Amino acid sequence: MEKLIEFEAAYDWRDPDPNKDYGIHGVNIRFVLKGAAGAVQFILYTNWQLPNVRQEYEERFGDCWPRSLAQPLPADLGYHSPKPMYDDHEPIDDSCPYLGGRPCYYDGSTLAAERIFDVLTAAGAEGVWRELEEYYNHTFKDDDAHD
Repeated sequence: MEKLIEFEAAYDWRDPDPNKDYGIHGVNIRFVLKGAAGAVQFILYTNWQLPNVRQEYEERFGDCWPRSLAQPLPADLGYHSPKPMYDDHEPIDDSCPYLGGRPCYYDGSTLAAERIFDVLTAAGAEGVWRELEEYYNHTFKDDDAHD
């Protein structure tokens, strides 16, 4: 099994034109466990913002700016499958980077990510890998390509 940890950069894509305004977003950390049957992931929104956004918060709120704006948020526990996993399961991507460019049938849960965040805070990355391996085995248990 292959383990990946990806840091996705924060962005500030605000625009006065509402049709071009994509807002702001902090750094994401994505843990991906890839195997022969597919891949599973845990995503954490760190809420680590770009310096200009942090400065705006400080100017707007002073020393009392809501620290909750900088709290991490467990965002997703999900899977990437090369085949449908339930009736009417449609691919979300024709070329998934976690499936070697094959189509991706994805599903995930924000609520389930909360538990993995608790594991991360108590056991670190090794705890996340352990949980992702269990999730992988459960998700792909009936797959002939299971590893």
